[in-house]
Amino acid sequence: MAEYESTIHNDISLYYEDKGVGKPVVLLHGFCGTHAYWKYIMEELSSYYRVIAIDLRGHGKSAVSEEPFTIDDMAQDIAQLLEQLEIEKATVLGHSLGGYVTLALAENTPSVVEAFGLIHSTGAEDSTEAKEGRDKAIERINEEGMKGFIEELSVKLFAEENLEEMTNEVEFVKKLGLNTRVNGAQGALHAMKNRENREHIIKELNCPILLVAGKGDKIIPPEKTFITEGPHIHRTLMEKSGHMSMIEEPNELLDAIIGFLGYVDNHRRNNHK
Repeated sequence: MAEYESTIHNDISLYYEDKGVGKPVVLLHGFCGTHAYWKYIMEELSSYYRVIAIDLRGHGKSAVSEEPFTIDDMAQDIAQLLEQLEIEKATVLGHSLGGYVTLALAENTPSVVEAFGLIHSTGAEDSTEAKEGRDKAIERINEEGMKGFIEELSVKLFAEENLEEMTNEVEFVKKLGLNTRVNGAQGALHAMKNRENREHIIKELNCPILLVAGKGDKIIPPEKTFITEGPHIHRTLMEKSGHMSMIEEPNELLDAIIGFLGYVDNHRRNNHK
């Protein structure tokens, strides 16, 4: 894997892997994860496409300032990195938090998003209860550090039936989470709490859209993801997944992504006739 780090602005730098040739596909991970969430997806996908898997601001090896930031700021990071890489258009696939960033990118910089996918994500804003939960999580991390919070979170990410047989994967996700910077985790919690409702982007944009949900997802249930239908919208329910199909059912997710990207390729060719 070719690994890089790029300064976006001031003290924000993004770490990413860039592999393969062809039309660009950008992979954005979820909260307290890293680009390594895509470990089972990236190798095969990069046989057909140029795949850029990014550590979001404050996650993995990407830096973060002490200043508060928003989902829109995180989307601007991605837009600036793509500009630095001279990528004019890409398909952007965002998992959970990465999906919120993807929707902000699609709204704020639509020219760069040829198609997008939400993987276990939603266009809805936080409920009042969820916002209170974000505040409690910020407070808990302040008082206790990351350990207890990540141990609880990592178990919630997997479907109940997978917890026993996927103990190594749960530990893998836990380890990545524990390496998240405290101000990165708290900043992202604050950004998610204050994010806008962007369901209209899913309903109104006419570009190819992939929606993936897990039947056993305890974080974002399928009905929060599958909010609309249309000929350009591809919906996939992962029968044996919770919130982490890229790890719980990687082959099935890969099939869904490759099928979707084939549709994007056809859509592009038809529009250029």
